[in-house]
Amino acid sequence: MAALLWLALGGALLLMLLWRRARPTGSEGRAAVVVLGDLGRSPRMQYHALSLARRGFHVAFVGYAGTKPHNDLLHNENIRIVHIPEHKTWQVGPRVFQYITKVIIQSVLLFYTMLKIENPGYVLLQNPPGLPSIAVIWAVCLLRGSKLIIDWHNYGYTIMSLTHGARHPLVRIAKWYEELFGRLSDCNICVTNAMKEDLEAKCSIKAITLYDRPASFFKETPLSDQHRLFLKLSKDYVPFKARYAAEPIPPGDGNEKSAFTQREARSGQVTRLKDRPALLVSSTSWTEDEDFSILLKALEEYERHVSDGMKLPPLVCVITGKGPLKEYYSKLMSTMPFKHIQICTPWLEAEDYPLLLGSADLGVCLHKSSSGLDLPMKVVDMFGCCLPVCAVHFRCLHELVKHDVNGLIFRDSGELAGQLKMLFWEFPTAEGKLNLFRRNLRTAEQLRWDESWERTVFPLFTNRCFANLKTDLIEN
Repeated sequence: MAALLWLALGGALLLMLLWRRARPTGSEGRAAVVVLGDLGRSPRMQYHALSLARRGFHVAFVGYAGTKPHNDLLHNENIRIVHIPEHKTWQVGPRVFQYITKVIIQSVLLFYTMLKIENPGYVLLQNPPGLPSIAVIWAVCLLRGSKLIIDWHNYGYTIMSLTHGARHPLVRIAKWYEELFGRLSDCNICVTNAMKEDLEAKCSIKAITLYDRPASFFKETPLSDQHRLFLKLSKDYVPFKARYAAEPIPPGDGNEKSAFTQREARSGQVTRLKDRPALLVSSTSWTEDEDFSILLKALEEYERHVSDGMKLPPLVCVITGKGPLKEYYSKLMSTMPFKHIQICTPWLEAEDYPLLLGSADLGVCLHKSSSGLDLPMKVVDMFGCCLPVCAVHFRCLHELVKHDVNGLIFRDSGELAGQLKMLFWEFPTAEGKLNLFRRNLRTAEQLRWDESWERTVFPLFTNRCFANLKTDLIEN
Protein backbone atom coordinates (compact mmCIF):
# COMPACT_ATOMS: atom_id res chain seq x y z
CA MET A 1 0.00 0.00 0.00
CA ALA A 2 2.80 2.41 0.92
CA ALA A 3 4.61 1.62 -2.35
CA LEU A 4 1.46 2.38 -4.34
CA LEU A 5 1.02 5.67 -2.46
CA TRP A 6 4.56 6.81 -3.22
CA LEU A 7 4.19 5.72 -6.86
CA ALA A 8 1.00 7.74 -7.19
CA LEU A 9 2.66 10.74 -5.58
CA GLY A 10 5.66 10.49 -7.88
CA GLY A 11 3.41 10.21 -10.94
CA ALA A 12 1.39 13.23 -9.87
CA LEU A 13 4.54 15.33 -9.40
CA LEU A 14 5.85 14.25 -12.81
CA LEU A 15 2.59 15.30 -14.45
CA MET A 16 2.75 18.68 -12.76
CA LEU A 17 6.28 19.20 -14.01
CA LEU A 18 5.18 18.36 -17.54
CA TRP A 19 2.08 20.55 -17.39
CA ARG A 20 3.63 23.51 -15.64
CA ARG A 21 2.41 26.69 -17.22
CA ALA A 22 4.23 29.96 -17.70
CA ARG A 23 3.22 32.76 -15.38
CA PRO A 24 0.13 34.48 -16.83
CA THR A 25 0.45 38.12 -17.85
CA GLY A 26 -0.48 40.48 -15.02
CA SER A 27 0.06 37.98 -12.22
CA GLU A 28 3.15 39.90 -11.06
CA GLY A 29 0.80 42.38 -9.39
CA ARG A 30 -1.00 39.67 -7.43
CA ALA A 31 0.15 37.84 -4.32
CA ALA A 32 -1.30 35.25 -1.96
CA VAL A 33 -0.37 35.28 1.74
CA VAL A 34 -1.20 31.85 3.17
CA VAL A 35 -1.61 30.62 6.75
CA LEU A 36 -2.83 27.12 7.60
CA GLY A 37 -4.29 28.59 10.76
CA ASP A 38 -6.46 31.36 12.24
CA LEU A 39 -5.84 34.52 10.21
CA GLY A 40 -6.64 36.81 13.12
CA ARG A 41 -3.99 35.14 15.27
CA SER A 42 -1.24 35.52 12.65
CA PRO A 43 -0.04 39.11 13.12
CA ARG A 44 3.18 38.81 11.12
CA MET A 45 1.30 37.48 8.08
CA GLN A 46 -1.29 40.25 8.48
CA TYR A 47 1.58 42.75 8.32
CA HIS A 48 2.92 41.06 5.17
CA ALA A 49 -0.50 41.34 3.53
CA LEU A 50 -0.85 45.00 4.48
CA SER A 51 2.65 45.87 3.27
CA LEU A 52 2.02 44.23 -0.11
CA ALA A 53 -1.37 45.93 -0.46
CA ARG A 54 0.09 49.34 0.35
CA ARG A 55 2.56 48.86 -2.47
CA GLY A 56 -0.16 48.17 -5.01
CA PHE A 57 -0.39 44.38 -4.92
CA HIS A 58 -3.78 42.69 -5.01
CA VAL A 59 -3.53 40.29 -2.10
CA ALA A 60 -5.47 37.11 -1.34
CA PHE A 61 -5.12 36.50 2.40
CA VAL A 62 -5.78 32.77 2.76
CA GLY A 63 -6.43 30.87 5.99
CA TYR A 64 -9.03 29.77 8.51
CA ALA A 65 -11.77 31.98 9.89
CA GLY A 66 -11.82 32.60 13.61
CA THR A 67 -10.41 35.66 15.31
CA LYS A 68 -11.14 38.96 13.59
CA PRO A 69 -8.06 40.41 11.85
CA HIS A 70 -7.04 44.03 12.38
CA ASN A 71 -9.39 46.67 10.95
CA ASP A 72 -6.63 48.08 8.72
CA LEU A 73 -6.59 44.78 6.88
CA LEU A 74 -10.36 44.37 6.75
CA HIS A 75 -10.84 47.83 5.24
CA ASN A 76 -8.03 47.67 2.66
CA GLU A 77 -9.55 47.45 -0.82
CA ASN A 78 -6.48 45.61 -2.18
CA ILE A 79 -6.91 42.70 0.25
CA ARG A 80 -9.40 39.89 -0.20
CA ILE A 81 -9.79 37.44 2.65
CA VAL A 82 -10.23 33.86 1.44
CA HIS A 83 -11.20 31.27 4.05
CA ILE A 84 -10.16 27.65 3.82
CA PRO A 85 -13.26 25.48 4.48
CA GLU A 86 -13.43 24.12 8.01
CA HIS A 87 -13.37 20.37 8.57
CA LYS A 88 -14.09 18.10 11.50
CA THR A 89 -11.41 15.73 12.68
CA TRP A 90 -12.56 12.12 12.77
CA GLN A 91 -12.38 10.73 16.29
CA VAL A 92 -12.30 7.13 15.06
CA GLY A 93 -9.41 4.67 15.16
CA PRO A 94 -5.82 5.13 16.35
CA ARG A 95 -4.37 8.64 16.74
CA VAL A 96 -1.97 8.08 13.87
CA PHE A 97 -4.89 7.24 11.58
CA GLN A 98 -6.75 10.36 12.77
CA TYR A 99 -3.69 12.51 12.08
CA ILE A 100 -3.15 11.08 8.60
CA THR A 101 -6.84 11.61 7.80
CA LYS A 102 -6.60 15.20 9.01
CA VAL A 103 -3.54 15.87 6.82
CA ILE A 104 -5.23 14.43 3.73
CA ILE A 105 -8.40 16.49 4.26
CA GLN A 106 -6.36 19.66 4.90
CA SER A 107 -4.36 19.03 1.73
CA VAL A 108 -7.44 18.66 -0.44
CA LEU A 109 -9.19 21.72 1.00
CA LEU A 110 -6.08 23.91 0.79
CA PHE A 111 -5.37 22.82 -2.79
CA TYR A 112 -9.00 23.48 -3.76
CA THR A 113 -8.95 26.93 -2.11
CA MET A 114 -5.71 27.95 -3.82
CA LEU A 115 -7.04 26.97 -7.24
CA LYS A 116 -10.13 29.14 -6.68
CA ILE A 117 -8.24 32.41 -6.28
CA GLU A 118 -6.99 34.50 -9.17
CA ASN A 119 -3.58 33.32 -10.30
CA PRO A 120 -0.95 34.95 -8.03
CA GLY A 121 2.53 35.82 -9.18
CA TYR A 122 3.85 35.15 -5.67
CA VAL A 123 2.73 32.97 -2.78
CA LEU A 124 4.05 33.81 0.69
CA LEU A 125 3.53 30.87 3.06
CA GLN A 126 3.86 30.81 6.84
CA ASN A 127 5.74 27.88 8.36
CA PRO A 128 4.82 26.32 10.75
CA PRO A 129 2.51 24.62 10.23
CA GLY A 130 4.32 23.17 7.25
CA LEU A 131 2.64 19.78 7.13
CA PRO A 132 0.89 19.59 4.71
CA SER A 133 0.97 23.23 3.55
CA ILE A 134 4.49 23.39 2.06
CA ALA A 135 4.00 20.47 -0.34
CA VAL A 136 0.49 21.58 -1.31
CA ILE A 137 1.50 25.20 -1.95
CA TRP A 138 4.60 24.08 -3.85
CA ALA A 139 2.39 21.94 -6.11
CA VAL A 140 0.01 24.88 -6.66
CA CYS A 141 2.91 27.18 -7.52
CA LEU A 142 4.27 24.56 -9.91
CA LEU A 143 0.93 24.31 -11.70
CA ARG A 144 0.21 28.03 -11.82
CA GLY A 145 3.69 29.39 -12.47
CA SER A 146 3.87 31.25 -9.15
CA LYS A 147 6.96 31.93 -7.06
CA LEU A 148 6.96 30.35 -3.61
CA ILE A 149 8.37 32.29 -0.65
CA ILE A 150 8.38 30.60 2.78
CA ASP A 151 8.44 32.68 5.96
CA TRP A 152 10.03 30.45 8.61
CA HIS A 153 8.72 31.42 12.05
CA ASN A 154 9.95 28.18 13.65
CA TYR A 155 10.17 24.47 12.81
CA GLY A 156 6.94 22.51 12.91
CA TYR A 157 8.63 19.28 13.95
CA THR A 158 10.16 20.88 17.08
CA ILE A 159 6.69 22.02 18.15
CA MET A 160 5.36 18.48 17.60
CA SER A 161 8.24 17.11 19.69
CA LEU A 162 6.97 19.02 22.75
CA THR A 163 3.95 16.69 22.78
CA HIS A 164 5.27 13.46 21.25
CA GLY A 165 9.01 13.54 21.98
CA ALA A 166 11.85 14.03 19.51
CA ARG A 167 12.12 10.34 18.59
CA HIS A 168 8.46 9.78 17.77
CA PRO A 169 7.97 8.48 14.19
CA LEU A 170 5.58 11.34 13.32
CA VAL A 171 8.15 13.89 14.49
CA ARG A 172 10.88 12.25 12.40
CA ILE A 173 8.63 12.19 9.33
CA ALA A 174 7.70 15.85 9.89
CA LYS A 175 11.40 16.79 10.13
CA TRP A 176 12.27 14.95 6.91
CA TYR A 177 9.26 16.44 5.16
CA GLU A 178 10.00 20.02 6.30
CA GLU A 179 13.63 19.88 5.22
CA LEU A 180 12.84 18.22 1.85
CA PHE A 181 10.01 20.47 0.71
CA GLY A 182 11.55 23.57 2.27
CA ARG A 183 14.38 23.28 -0.27
CA LEU A 184 11.88 23.48 -3.15
CA SER A 185 10.89 27.09 -2.40
CA ASP A 186 12.11 29.95 -4.56
CA CYS A 187 13.04 32.12 -1.61
CA ASN A 188 13.02 31.99 2.18
CA ILE A 189 12.56 34.48 5.00
CA CYS A 190 13.23 33.77 8.68
CA VAL A 191 12.84 35.56 12.00
CA THR A 192 16.36 35.45 13.48
CA ASN A 193 19.96 35.23 12.35
CA ALA A 194 20.29 32.03 14.41
CA MET A 195 17.52 30.43 12.33
CA LYS A 196 19.12 31.71 9.12
CA GLU A 197 22.38 29.96 10.04
CA ASP A 198 20.55 26.79 11.08
CA LEU A 199 18.56 26.61 7.84
CA GLU A 200 21.73 26.85 5.80
CA ALA A 201 23.72 24.39 7.93
CA LYS A 202 21.04 21.68 8.24
CA CYS A 203 18.93 22.12 5.12
CA SER A 204 21.15 24.02 2.65
CA ILE A 205 18.38 26.66 2.56
CA LYS A 206 19.50 30.25 2.10
CA ALA A 207 17.24 32.76 3.81
CA ILE A 208 17.12 36.42 4.68
CA THR A 209 16.37 37.61 8.20
CA LEU A 210 13.32 39.79 8.71
CA TYR A 211 13.06 40.50 12.41
CA ASP A 212 9.59 40.97 13.77
CA ARG A 213 9.03 44.70 14.18
CA PRO A 214 6.13 46.51 15.82
CA ALA A 215 3.49 47.93 13.52
CA SER A 216 2.82 51.67 13.71
CA PHE A 217 -0.20 51.21 16.00
CA PHE A 218 1.97 49.75 18.79
CA LYS A 219 2.93 52.83 20.80
CA GLU A 220 2.46 54.36 24.23
CA THR A 221 -1.22 54.97 24.94
CA PRO A 222 -2.28 58.52 25.86
CA LEU A 223 -3.73 58.76 29.35
CA SER A 224 -7.22 59.68 28.13
CA ASP A 225 -7.27 56.58 25.89
CA GLN A 226 -6.04 54.47 28.80
CA HIS A 227 -8.98 55.67 30.87
CA ARG A 228 -11.48 54.81 28.12
CA LEU A 229 -9.95 51.35 27.73
CA PHE A 230 -10.02 50.66 31.48
CA LEU A 231 -13.68 51.72 31.68
CA LYS A 232 -14.52 49.49 28.71
CA LEU A 233 -12.76 46.48 30.26
CA SER A 234 -14.29 47.15 33.68
CA LYS A 235 -17.71 46.22 32.26
CA ASP A 236 -16.59 42.60 31.96
CA TYR A 237 -13.53 42.24 34.20
CA VAL A 238 -13.57 43.03 37.91
CA PRO A 239 -9.83 43.92 38.25
CA PHE A 240 -10.42 47.04 36.11
CA LYS A 241 -13.31 48.32 38.23
CA ALA A 242 -12.81 51.23 40.62
CA ARG A 243 -12.39 50.03 44.17
CA TYR A 244 -15.52 51.78 45.39
CA ALA A 245 -17.63 49.99 42.75
CA ALA A 246 -17.99 46.96 45.01
CA GLU A 247 -18.84 49.06 48.11
CA PRO A 248 -22.44 49.77 49.17
CA ILE A 249 -21.99 53.56 49.20
CA PRO A 250 -19.79 55.23 46.54
CA PRO A 251 -17.73 58.25 47.62
CA GLY A 252 -20.03 60.52 45.61
CA ASP A 253 -17.32 62.91 44.37
CA GLY A 254 -18.74 62.72 40.84
CA ASN A 255 -15.43 61.65 39.31
CA GLU A 256 -15.39 58.82 36.77
CA LYS A 257 -12.99 56.15 38.02
CA SER A 258 -11.37 52.91 36.98
CA ALA A 259 -8.93 50.89 39.10
CA PHE A 260 -6.06 52.94 37.67
CA THR A 261 -7.38 56.31 36.52
CA GLN A 262 -10.02 58.96 37.13
CA ARG A 263 -11.62 61.72 35.09
CA GLU A 264 -12.52 64.85 37.03
CA ALA A 265 -16.16 65.77 36.57
CA ARG A 266 -15.59 69.51 36.22
CA SER A 267 -12.42 69.81 34.16
CA GLY A 268 -12.58 66.50 32.27
CA GLN A 269 -8.89 65.98 33.06
CA VAL A 270 -7.68 62.39 33.40
CA THR A 271 -5.14 61.55 36.09
CA ARG A 272 -3.64 58.35 37.48
CA LEU A 273 -4.74 57.27 40.93
CA LYS A 274 -1.96 57.58 43.50
CA ASP A 275 -2.81 54.27 45.16
CA ARG A 276 -3.39 52.38 41.94
CA PRO A 277 -2.23 48.79 41.50
CA ALA A 278 0.58 47.97 39.08
CA LEU A 279 -0.58 46.56 35.73
CA LEU A 280 1.32 43.49 34.52
CA VAL A 281 0.54 42.09 31.07
CA SER A 282 1.41 38.80 29.40
CA SER A 283 0.09 37.33 26.16
CA THR A 284 0.14 33.70 25.15
CA SER A 285 -1.20 31.07 22.79
CA TRP A 286 -1.51 28.72 25.80
CA THR A 287 0.69 25.99 24.34
CA GLU A 288 3.40 23.69 25.71
CA ASP A 289 6.22 26.11 24.85
CA GLU A 290 5.02 28.56 27.54
CA ASP A 291 5.16 27.37 31.14
CA PHE A 292 2.83 29.65 33.09
CA SER A 293 3.55 27.80 36.33
CA ILE A 294 6.73 29.93 36.42
CA LEU A 295 4.68 33.13 36.59
CA LEU A 296 2.18 31.68 39.09
CA LYS A 297 4.96 30.57 41.47
CA ALA A 298 6.58 34.02 41.18
CA LEU A 299 3.23 35.67 41.97
CA GLU A 300 2.86 33.46 45.07
CA GLU A 301 6.21 34.73 46.33
CA TYR A 302 5.23 38.33 45.46
CA GLU A 303 2.00 37.87 47.44
CA ARG A 304 4.02 36.82 50.50
CA HIS A 305 6.22 39.91 50.19
CA VAL A 306 3.19 42.23 50.12
CA SER A 307 1.59 40.41 53.05
CA ASP A 308 4.83 40.86 55.02
CA GLY A 309 4.46 44.63 54.66
CA MET A 310 7.03 45.33 51.95
CA LYS A 311 6.59 48.56 49.97
CA LEU A 312 5.05 46.83 46.97
CA PRO A 313 1.79 47.65 45.16
CA PRO A 314 -1.08 45.24 44.60
CA LEU A 315 -0.96 43.71 41.12
CA VAL A 316 -3.47 43.36 38.33
CA CYS A 317 -2.16 40.60 36.07
CA VAL A 318 -3.77 40.44 32.61
CA ILE A 319 -3.02 37.37 30.48
CA THR A 320 -4.44 37.58 26.97
CA GLY A 321 -4.79 34.94 24.29
CA LYS A 322 -6.47 31.70 23.29
CA GLY A 323 -5.16 28.17 23.18
CA PRO A 324 -5.47 24.56 24.31
CA LEU A 325 -4.03 24.98 27.83
CA LYS A 326 -6.08 28.05 28.79
CA GLU A 327 -8.75 26.05 30.61
CA TYR A 328 -6.14 24.12 32.61
CA TYR A 329 -4.35 27.25 33.81
CA SER A 330 -7.60 29.15 34.40
CA LYS A 331 -8.75 26.43 36.82
CA LEU A 332 -5.36 26.48 38.51
CA MET A 333 -5.43 30.26 38.93
CA SER A 334 -8.95 30.19 40.34
CA THR A 335 -7.72 28.06 43.27
CA MET A 336 -4.93 30.46 44.28
CA PRO A 337 -5.91 32.44 47.40
CA PHE A 338 -4.46 35.81 46.41
CA LYS A 339 -5.44 38.90 48.42
CA HIS A 340 -3.16 41.44 46.73
CA ILE A 341 -3.10 40.04 43.20
CA GLN A 342 -5.96 39.89 40.70
CA ILE A 343 -5.68 37.83 37.51
CA CYS A 344 -7.93 37.98 34.45
CA THR A 345 -7.62 36.24 31.08
CA PRO A 346 -9.52 38.27 28.47
CA TRP A 347 -9.46 37.90 24.72
CA LEU A 348 -9.03 41.44 23.39
CA GLU A 349 -10.14 42.93 20.11
CA ALA A 350 -7.25 43.54 17.71
CA GLU A 351 -7.54 47.31 18.22
CA ASP A 352 -7.57 47.08 22.05
CA TYR A 353 -4.48 44.90 22.44
CA PRO A 354 -1.97 47.66 21.49
CA LEU A 355 -3.84 50.07 23.79
CA LEU A 356 -3.46 47.64 26.71
CA LEU A 357 0.27 47.16 26.11
CA GLY A 358 0.71 50.93 25.87
CA SER A 359 -1.07 51.32 29.23
CA ALA A 360 0.75 48.60 31.21
CA ASP A 361 3.64 48.95 33.66
CA LEU A 362 5.46 45.70 32.87
CA GLY A 363 5.28 42.88 30.33
CA VAL A 364 6.15 39.26 31.10
CA CYS A 365 7.06 36.74 28.39
CA LEU A 366 7.14 33.00 29.07
CA HIS A 367 7.72 31.92 25.46
CA LYS A 368 10.49 29.33 25.34
CA SER A 369 11.12 28.48 21.72
CA SER A 370 10.75 24.81 20.80
CA SER A 371 13.70 25.18 18.42
CA GLY A 372 15.55 27.91 20.32
CA LEU A 373 15.65 29.84 17.03
CA ASP A 374 12.59 32.09 16.95
CA LEU A 375 11.79 35.25 18.90
CA PRO A 376 8.51 36.09 20.64
CA MET A 377 6.55 38.68 18.68
CA LYS A 378 4.73 39.66 21.87
CA VAL A 379 7.98 41.18 23.16
CA VAL A 380 8.43 43.08 19.89
CA ASP A 381 4.95 44.56 20.31
CA MET A 382 5.67 45.42 23.96
CA PHE A 383 8.87 47.21 23.01
CA GLY A 384 6.94 49.12 20.33
CA CYS A 385 4.77 50.42 23.20
CA CYS A 386 7.92 51.26 25.25
CA LEU A 387 6.86 48.59 27.76
CA PRO A 388 9.75 47.02 29.72
CA VAL A 389 9.79 43.20 29.70
CA CYS A 390 10.86 40.31 31.88
CA ALA A 391 11.42 37.32 29.57
CA VAL A 392 12.38 33.69 30.18
CA HIS A 393 15.79 32.76 28.81
CA PHE A 394 16.39 30.68 25.68
CA ARG A 395 19.08 30.36 23.04
CA CYS A 396 18.75 33.47 20.84
CA LEU A 397 16.70 35.78 23.08
CA HIS A 398 19.67 38.15 23.25
CA GLU A 399 18.92 39.19 19.66
CA LEU A 400 15.87 41.00 21.09
CA VAL A 401 16.02 41.49 24.87
CA LYS A 402 19.12 43.26 26.20
CA HIS A 403 19.39 42.32 29.85
CA ASP A 404 19.42 45.30 32.19
CA VAL A 405 18.92 47.70 29.24
CA ASN A 406 15.37 47.26 27.92
CA GLY A 407 14.29 44.52 30.31
CA LEU A 408 15.40 41.54 32.34
CA ILE A 409 15.96 37.85 31.53
CA PHE A 410 15.11 35.15 34.06
CA ARG A 411 15.55 31.38 34.17
CA ASP A 412 13.12 30.29 36.87
CA SER A 413 10.30 31.47 39.11
CA GLY A 414 12.69 32.54 41.88
CA GLU A 415 14.54 34.91 39.56
CA LEU A 416 11.27 36.31 38.21
CA ALA A 417 9.91 36.89 41.72
CA GLY A 418 13.08 38.79 42.62
CA GLN A 419 12.76 40.92 39.49
CA LEU A 420 9.11 41.76 40.23
CA LYS A 421 10.07 42.77 43.77
CA MET A 422 12.92 44.98 42.54
CA LEU A 423 10.99 46.62 39.69
CA PHE A 424 7.84 47.40 41.70
CA TRP A 425 9.57 48.54 44.89
CA GLU A 426 7.89 51.77 46.12
CA PHE A 427 5.76 51.86 42.94
CA PRO A 428 4.90 54.25 41.28
CA THR A 429 8.08 56.20 42.06
CA ALA A 430 9.78 57.82 39.09
CA GLU A 431 13.12 56.36 40.14
CA GLY A 432 14.27 52.79 39.69
CA LYS A 433 14.90 50.28 36.93
CA LEU A 434 11.34 50.11 35.60
CA ASN A 435 11.35 53.71 34.46
CA LEU A 436 15.00 53.50 33.37
CA PHE A 437 14.09 50.68 30.97
CA ARG A 438 11.14 52.68 29.66
CA ARG A 439 13.35 55.70 29.03
CA ASN A 440 15.86 53.49 27.22
CA LEU A 441 13.08 52.15 24.99
CA ARG A 442 11.87 55.66 24.23
CA THR A 443 15.31 56.84 23.17
CA ALA A 444 16.26 53.70 21.22
CA GLU A 445 15.91 53.92 17.46
CA GLN A 446 13.33 51.20 16.95
CA LEU A 447 12.91 50.27 13.31
CA ARG A 448 9.22 49.82 12.50
CA TRP A 449 7.74 47.03 10.40
CA ASP A 450 7.13 49.06 7.24
CA GLU A 451 10.69 50.39 7.10
CA SER A 452 12.23 46.97 7.75
CA TRP A 453 9.89 45.22 5.28
CA GLU A 454 10.56 47.77 2.54
CA ARG A 455 14.29 47.32 2.87
CA THR A 456 14.41 43.55 3.29
CA VAL A 457 11.39 41.80 1.77
CA PHE A 458 9.93 44.03 -0.91
CA PRO A 459 12.81 43.32 -3.36
CA LEU A 460 11.77 39.64 -3.28
CA PHE A 461 8.50 40.55 -4.99
CA THR A 462 10.21 41.73 -8.15
CA ASN A 463 11.39 39.74 -11.15
CA ARG A 464 14.89 41.13 -10.93
CA CYS A 465 15.34 39.55 -7.51
CA PHE A 466 14.44 36.06 -8.74
CA ALA A 467 16.72 36.32 -11.76
CA ASN A 468 19.74 35.50 -9.63
CA LEU A 469 18.09 34.44 -6.39
CA LYS A 470 20.00 31.32 -5.53
CA THR A 471 23.38 33.00 -5.49
CA ASP A 472 22.68 36.58 -4.56
CA LEU A 473 20.21 36.92 -1.68
CA ILE A 474 19.62 40.37 -0.35
CA GLU A 475 21.16 40.77 3.11
CA ASN A 476 19.27 42.44 5.93
